[in-house]
Amino acid sequence: MTEKEMIKMSIEEFSRLQDYMSTCEKDSESYKKMKRRYTELKVILTTSGVNLTEIDYLKE
Repeated sequence: MTEKEMIKMSIEEFSRLQDYMSTCEKDSESYKKMKRRYTELKVILTTSGVNLTEIDYLKE
């Protein structure tokens, strides 16, 4: 997998994950697990040079 493919997949997963998170209660176990992946994806995308300003609408 190329770096561009990895970044594309991570952006798509980040977007889907935020959609799922926005429908959950913040104190639920599901939300907490999704939040962990959300943080991981933010790190991956940031270190890959992706500007999250436009795509991170949860801002957590």
